[in-house]
Amino acid sequence: MTGMAKPLCRSAAEITKGDLKVMTISEAEVQRLLDPSDLLEGLAEGFRALARGEVQTPDRPAVTLPGTGFLLSMPAWRAGGPIMVKMVSVFEGNLDLGLPNHLAMINLFDETTGAPLCLMDGTCITGIRTAAAAVLSVRLLARPKAAVATIIGAGVQGREHLRLLPLVRDFDEILVTSLNFDDARKLAAGHPRARAVEDPEAAVRRSDVVCLASHSYAPVIEPSWVKPGTHVTSVGYAPPRGELPAVLAHDHQLYVEDGAAFAAPPVGCGELQGIDPAAAIHLGDALLGRAPLRENDEEITVYKAMGIAMEDLVAAELVYRRALAEGNVPSALF
Repeated sequence: MTGMAKPLCRSAAEITKGDLKVMTISEAEVQRLLDPSDLLEGLAEGFRALARGEVQTPDRPAVTLPGTGFLLSMPAWRAGGPIMVKMVSVFEGNLDLGLPNHLAMINLFDETTGAPLCLMDGTCITGIRTAAAAVLSVRLLARPKAAVATIIGAGVQGREHLRLLPLVRDFDEILVTSLNFDDARKLAAGHPRARAVEDPEAAVRRSDVVCLASHSYAPVIEPSWVKPGTHVTSVGYAPPRGELPAVLAHDHQLYVEDGAAFAAPPVGCGELQGIDPAAAIHLGDALLGRAPLRENDEEITVYKAMGIAMEDLVAAELVYRRALAEGNVPSALF
């Protein structure tokens, strides 16, 4: 029309990307920007969205280095936010080198153009979102008057569980035990209601909540130690057997993040192999009221985590949006 500028018409061969500015967020900044209470609420809504079919979480391909480790790609997206892809490596020998055995980076991409927006550390996000999902299950499934919790494992997951558990229950006591008692003692010293114990059986027998957070290739508790009414969570990954006694998952009501938990490792959980996926309840369905929560005070409930990309998406969005709100601007050129 007369007086209106014509659209710029260039061929694909004439259009180049040039330099794009991408925000970068370090591990220290991720830790500062990610509020644990916000993460718990974000994960609750994330699980509901997942159950409603509003979150894309494609299968995660793995590159396996025999005898050394593996690298997973974990993408996710929901409408109204960026596309997220986490790359996470698991190399057990790293601890001997002074590195975490889980290392990760997260990339965010614009949902309209696919252009890169942000590169942030994913290592601490992997740690806290795993614990936060387990602690969310405690909020949903532990008895309201749960007074004693036990954490088995004093590594990254033990640390994050100890930080998050008081956000969902006012525990009188949190017992910490580990293969190395000195590790448990050091971890418990950082919390006023925590206490390191050397006898895991005695701790579990008096606990209302038991959080398995080890890297054990064999079960770390006996089913007979778990008293009626206890809620048990397990986040450790060490196939083929793992830290959770399979009979606990088989004989009691099992809750999982999604159906991928039943896939073969490294995507799924070794402890759940052979269990009918239809017997498990997805957390999102429970949060939406489509499936039951605890039915009585004598029921033992079990949550087995594998970690899903929706959790990383929720955490990364919280970090990115808070960084934007603080005025952080993209600086690195891509």
